[in-house]
Amino acid sequence: MLPADLKAQAAALLNRCKESGLMLATAESCTGGLIAGTLTEIAGSSAVVDRGFVTYSNEAKAEMLGVDPALIATHGAVSEAVARAMAEGALARSRADIAVAVTGVAGPGGGTATKPVGLVHFALVRTGRETVAHHEVFPGDRSAVREATVRTALRLMSEAV
Repeated sequence: MLPADLKAQAAALLNRCKESGLMLATAESCTGGLIAGTLTEIAGSSAVVDRGFVTYSNEAKAEMLGVDPALIATHGAVSEAVARAMAEGALARSRADIAVAVTGVAGPGGGTATKPVGLVHFALVRTGRETVAHHEVFPGDRSAVREATVRTALRLMSEAV
């Protein structure tokens, strides 16, 4: 069950998109579909949510979103460059007007000095606009990092509406 405030944030986003005639897509790695799941928890979300891509592996990022494996090899899966390519790939492979992508280190392991646990790269693209990138390092355990990522992704999509 979603926290009430998160459900309200998702419902507000969906309402704004519905009023504006905008469709959404997600490309998710560290959240494993939680952003799309949060949106589709709301009745009537099918009028706004086109699809969600869960691309946990590097192969999935390449196959489903068209992310160049060389980009992943050069920058790593958790990077601004890959987040941008994920968002742009989701937009190109959907009927959506807005796509958000997330890739990060949710923990508890997997962090490094340059990519600590809690680091999440976001990218958002809206048709006809430039891709916007953002990153944050969220505190807390795996669940806290993933929930904070969902909240931030919903906020970024709302700002794009």
